[in-house]
Amino acid sequence: MKITVDHGLCDGLGQCALVAPEVFALDDEERLVVAPEAARGAAGKVAAAARACPVRAISVEGS
Repeated sequence: MKITVDHGLCDGLGQCALVAPEVFALDDEERLVVAPEAARGAAGKVAAAARACPVRAISVEGS
């Protein structure tokens, strides 16, 4: 699965990190960080995290 974050849109609200903390996190500057290898079997949580993003900064391809 390919996860893309538009950092220009991301406001660092962290909704994605609440839904899928094994994949998404905020760094010390509240910039979104995506785990280099999304956990196998986490496709559902990743999709839910993308939907939870209020500014739609996350897109997911494949699964």
